[in-house]
Amino acid sequence: MTGKKIEIHYEEYSSLEEMNAADCELVKAAFEAQKTSYAPYSHFNVGAAVLLEDGTVVKGSNQENAASPSGLCAERTAMFAAGATHPGVPMVAMAIAGGPEFTLCSNPATPCGACRQVMAEYQKIGRRPMSIILTGKDKIWKFEKVDDVLPFIFDSI
Repeated sequence: MTGKKIEIHYEEYSSLEEMNAADCELVKAAFEAQKTSYAPYSHFNVGAAVLLEDGTVVKGSNQENAASPSGLCAERTAMFAAGATHPGVPMVAMAIAGGPEFTLCSNPATPCGACRQVMAEYQKIGRRPMSIILTGKDKIWKFEKVDDVLPFIFDSI
């Protein structure tokens, strides 16, 4: 047997002011998207914003339904909208903001496994890394590629 270790690199920011302008704007778009969340059951509102290679930003928010699990997470809402309305345009970054009752959690809310796998698929389709920015009230985490939030993904680049 050989012991192995996985290292995950990410940057941590204490405020938006520490981030570059493009990342800051993407996070602000995720905040805007969070305002459109429909979460009457969980009361946990999430917004996501996807930056496409051509500069377009596509937003999505979680949408719940009484016939659970018929709702959809913010991340997949944004990615599926981007894929449907801008086919063939690679996704280069995604920002996510979430918390109870339209607030932010102290630590960044993290995507579910299904959303992480969809991120991996779009990263593969785009043939380039897609950075992921997770936003909390007290800190912001930036990962350079989906592999960092989903180790051992299928077809990792």
